[in-house]
Amino acid sequence: MTEEYIRSRLFELQDEGYRDFHSRLMPTVKKELIIGVRTPDLRRLAKEISKTEHCTEFLKILPHKYYEENNLHAFLIEEIKDYNACICEINRFLPFVDNWATCDMLRPKIFKKHLPELVEEIKKWLESEDVYAVRFGIEMLMCYYLDEAFSPEYPERISQIRSDEYYIKMMLAWYFATALAKRYDEVIPYLENNRLDADTHNKTIRKAVESFRITNEQKAYLRTLKRRELQ
Repeated sequence: MTEEYIRSRLFELQDEGYRDFHSRLMPTVKKELIIGVRTPDLRRLAKEISKTEHCTEFLKILPHKYYEENNLHAFLIEEIKDYNACICEINRFLPFVDNWATCDMLRPKIFKKHLPELVEEIKKWLESEDVYAVRFGIEMLMCYYLDEAFSPEYPERISQIRSDEYYIKMMLAWYFATALAKRYDEVIPYLENNRLDADTHNKTIRKAVESFRITNEQKAYLRTLKRRELQ
């Protein structure tokens, strides 16, 4: 009953034009599995459902059929106030994540209060065989460990990741481009010393020079570091 109820609520929020547009951004998800619900509407629905018995029941239902059901699942996890329960639900959910958007929108608020413990979980995600678990781990280091909780060991660990998976490579570049914006002096040696594979190296520079948080002088220097060879 919960699954039928949730699905009916999602279709009530359907925007077919948005579905057609958004499906072009999601090559790993079949168009017929995208309902077409805008993110603000999904978040409002998650807040509403999180206060009902439907939340507990819906979190037990895996895998889901529709893209928006996965996104709603992610937003319901974000509403969990207990850290250990949140981690448990994330570890149940990650094996069923099949696209970059669902992966990237999952940012539990409770994590900010548990950064020391979270690092240990991130290490496990980074060592996973699952593409989106690895991407999620990199994203968590980018989101929570480039400010006061920064440690040089984090970019060092990220620099050692080698993968042919496009969605991991793009997150690696996003991580280092963001790190350049926040920790330029600590991170620029990874580019100067060719510590990243050539593709990730060049993608990092491309993202960094598009950032308003990087100075014009830094951008000019970064362009000189672009590598010609691919390896």
